[in-house]
Amino acid sequence: MPTHKTPLLDQLESGPWPSFVTDLKRAADEGKSATANDLLGQLELSYVQKIGHWKHGGIVGVFGYGGGVIGRYTDVPKMFPSVEHFHTMRVNQPASKFYNSEMINKLCDIWDKHGSKITNMHGSTGDIILLGCRTEALEPCFADLAKAGFDLGGSGSALRTPECCVGKARCEYARIDTQDICYNLTMTYQDEMHRPAWPYKFKFKISGCPNDCVASIARSDCSIIGTWRDDIRVNAAEVKAYADKGLDITKFVVNLCPTKCISYEGGTFSIDNKNCTRCMHCINVMPKALRPGTDVGATILIGAKAPILEGAQMGAVVIPFIKMDPADDYEEFKEFVRKLWDWWDEEGKNRERVGELIQRLGYRAFLKAVELDPVPQMVKEPRCNPYIFFLEEDVEGGWERNLEEYRARHQA
Repeated sequence: MPTHKTPLLDQLESGPWPSFVTDLKRAADEGKSATANDLLGQLELSYVQKIGHWKHGGIVGVFGYGGGVIGRYTDVPKMFPSVEHFHTMRVNQPASKFYNSEMINKLCDIWDKHGSKITNMHGSTGDIILLGCRTEALEPCFADLAKAGFDLGGSGSALRTPECCVGKARCEYARIDTQDICYNLTMTYQDEMHRPAWPYKFKFKISGCPNDCVASIARSDCSIIGTWRDDIRVNAAEVKAYADKGLDITKFVVNLCPTKCISYEGGTFSIDNKNCTRCMHCINVMPKALRPGTDVGATILIGAKAPILEGAQMGAVVIPFIKMDPADDYEEFKEFVRKLWDWWDEEGKNRERVGELIQRLGYRAFLKAVELDPVPQMVKEPRCNPYIFFLEEDVEGGWERNLEEYRARHQA
């Protein structure tokens, strides 16, 4: 049984939702985890004193890797000796988080042997989070994980572990093979993941369709979202069936289309596909009647992040459509990524995400660095600055000629 009195933590078990406190008590009791017991005690102390008791006591890790382990120590080790070392190991999750029972059992056996028995399935990046490992146990734990087929994920100023939705494995809407893309990027960029060398962290997240079930548009520096560039497929008979069963198509589909590109008159349902932004709303409401197009690829967005330095940002469209073809190893996309990383590595400040760098230096500098031409889909919001500055090469004849013409007109 837990030996520390935790009246404040006990209140977290009184609500209608499951509580991590209950899980920790179970680990301390049934699992006989001294770490879980002392973790409860230290957290209760923090609640009483209203201060945290974790400190960063230096860099820890496994041989050859600069990331994957987050060092953590208590500043009250005499009170809670079992959490004197409480390092976190980030383990690279399988694509879409699919496991079989054999791998789950192996993972748990390894963590029972080397760690605290406390896990977080999964962290916000997607990794399997193993909470509470002593320094001397890191290398043996990593060795057993490697033997079982697991690897560490990313941490620090490095590529974080790529994450994807279930994709074509379970979703009929997936326009790209999210699992293959996720695995390919993970294996291609092992050095970038395990050896931090950038101004700050960088995240890939891959969604199979614009429903964006991994919220890549809000959480990743580079968001890969499956899309299509032909017409939405319409089954007129199924549209009629929805109407016959009582669905108010005008109210719940037509009027809620963000670009007003849908019409429904006299029982005829039509879509102005040139003005469709592929938001998926109509398809979600009438999945039997409407299907995504078949000329498939991905939209690439850049710059999403949580509020750390410059505030939260959503991803902005950089490449409206790109074919994500496994036959060429996604080379076109990877070439774009190489240019992006070279520019960020050269121009980025310490702890500056890609989106913040673009915000600081401007979209023109970014597009020039990645060698992309501007297109209307890149416009995030109407221009609010009344001044327009052109580069000399943007104006025929250059600035000198224009200046001469300006002077000549005014002298006349």
